[in-house]
Amino acid sequence: MKRNHQKLFFGLAAAVILVMATSPVAFAADILPSDGAPYTKAIVAVGAMLAAGIAIGFGAIGSGLGIGNAASGACSAVGRNPGVQGKILITMLVGMAMGESVAIYALVVSLVLLFANPFTRIFFG
Repeated sequence: MKRNHQKLFFGLAAAVILVMATSPVAFAADILPSDGAPYTKAIVAVGAMLAAGIAIGFGAIGSGLGIGNAASGACSAVGRNPGVQGKILITMLVGMAMGESVAIYALVVSLVLLFANPFTRIFFG
């Protein structure tokens, strides 16, 4: 039974990696040169798309773990001492807002990489 779960997990992981590796190439097909020019622009576009996906992915995972940890701690604290629920709630909400700001920063970084990439001037003059 355990072996079947491992096969399923590795199959799904391989499918996710395949989709992540090939989708930016498909989206960058618009900018492929047709006159024999170098593929530098396409390579930079694919790299920017992969970097944006990785940035928002790790940012969302990190903030989700932080927010979940804050909610878990607050629930256990209220369970131990229900009299201070108001103070715990305020502190938890502030902590969750700080955790959510990590996801927003990751979104900003990924949008900058996609639409206002500062490295395009280096490669294209």
